Amino acid sequence: QVQLVESGGGLVQGGGSLRLSCAASGIIFRLNNMGWYRQAPGKQRELVALITSAGSTNYADSVKGRFTISRDNAKNTVDLQMNSLKPEDTADYYCNAHTWARDYWGKGTLVTVSS
Repeated sequence: QVQLVESGGGLVQGGGSLRLSCAASGIIFRLNNMGWYRQAPGKQRELVALITSAGSTNYADSVKGRFTISRDNAKNTVDLQMNSLKPEDTADYYCNAHTWARDYWGKGTLVTVSS
């Protein structure tokens, strides 16, 4: 059974930082691309950051230079370091595992950035 469990969300003032973590189980973690997505109220879910099995990264333009995605294949975790947070970063953040068979999603963690 595949499980993705996010942690690290919360309330932070604008300009602050948070670090999200996703613990994966039930998949061969090192073989899969992993990503963080977010969904703000009334908006569609969007890609925030992606890290491939080889370690290449890709970011949404809105977070480039502020967010950093990383993975630890020994611990089966993927993290998202978020700096210089803005109110528009407020959303539910979801961990994603892109496997050969299908995509898997965590239940999400809420990030709220106050102005």
